Amino acid sequence: MNLLRDKAFARLWAASLLAEAAEWMLQVALPVFIFQATGSAASTALTVAAGMLPMVVLSPVTGVLADRWDRRKLLCAVCFGQAVVSLPLLAVGGASQLVLVYLVMMAQSALASLYEPTRSALVPSVRTAMRAPTAPSSPGSLGRLAGGSLGGVTLGFGGLGWTVGCYLTLLVAAGTLLVPRFAAQPVKTPTGHQKMWRAWLAGLADIRRERSLRVAWAVVVPVSIGQGMFVVLFVVFVTRMLGGGEAETGLLRGIQAIGGIAAGLALSSTARRVAPAKLFGWGAIVFGLVAAIIWNAVYVTTSPALYFVLFIVIGAPVVIFNAGLLSVVQLATPPERTGRALSSLFAAGSLCQVLGTLGAGAIAAWVSPAVLLNAQAVFAFVAGVIALTVLRRPVATVEECPAFTPPATST
Repeated sequence: MNLLRDKAFARLWAASLLAEAAEWMLQVALPVFIFQATGSAASTALTVAAGMLPMVVLSPVTGVLADRWDRRKLLCAVCFGQAVVSLPLLAVGGASQLVLVYLVMMAQSALASLYEPTRSALVPSVRTAMRAPTAPSSPGSLGRLAGGSLGGVTLGFGGLGWTVGCYLTLLVAAGTLLVPRFAAQPVKTPTGHQKMWRAWLAGLADIRRERSLRVAWAVVVPVSIGQGMFVVLFVVFVTRMLGGGEAETGLLRGIQAIGGIAAGLALSSTARRVAPAKLFGWGAIVFGLVAAIIWNAVYVTTSPALYFVLFIVIGAPVVIFNAGLLSVVQLATPPERTGRALSSLFAAGSLCQVLGTLGAGAIAAWVSPAVLLNAQAVFAFVAGVIALTVLRRPVATVEECPAFTPPATST
């Protein structure tokens, strides 16, 4: 069965694609804008950190809401809410108004913290209602390709105003797609009359009980620290070491999706019997190896063609890693608590990204970005070894996971 022929799944898939593209536009454009306005890696790091902290603080709330409220309506509200809170960016004209950027990033992050756990928790119920065994490649990779590239191009040729205009258009379109009601298998949630903090603690209890969830947390910590370092140092790496600008920054971030799309297709058709733990571990190990090549190749050559190829390649292990991670979490938690488990995991990742971002921003003026970025490669490699070593007994195969779909990527 082609899932995209089903109106319910097609609307959710298309809305996720537009929302991901919009999100990636700002993820690429705003750090570049800040770095150009200030010339400071520390200021860029603060911007990125401002966009992550709300995810950490609000995780007890967002996970419970994703399990308690109508997930379709919640996604729709998030899209329209993000469009509204981004409007102050239209008034930003230079470094003197960067406080608006920080405030918008925090508001955007607060709303985005609802989106991913809600979407990930909704997909299994939609697919189960359709009795569908497999899903097409995640819209996250396509959204990354379109949004990452579009964010750099619009900022370079039209400024922040054009970027915000495209962002608003994509988000409103995504929200509109979610307005028509579509069928999903109802999830029984015993938390309707339960206090929110008790519902959140019940979700954390799953993590304490399940070994696979504890390992997922242990692996997410080093990967997320490295990711936090990457987000701020990538802009410095491209502009100072490769001599690129906005367009090159957006293009290199976006073209990773090409490898991600290829990996997603492979996972949907030929790798369905692979244990999630193996996807989880080997994805991280291969990512670490390719990342090490990227960051050290600069000492040999800065040829754009080489980096285009390498960034395409590195998109594949990112999707494989995230697919394994999401499958492990979905297999280990009951449907009524999936949202809480995912939001807690995302919160832990966001906190570690903040630590990595602020640490990298603080020392970037004294240490070469290539040297610091090598730490990201080491963290990912170590995380993969942990996953393969501890999760030797496969929890289940990807084929046995009814919720499996390659998730959105963030690298």
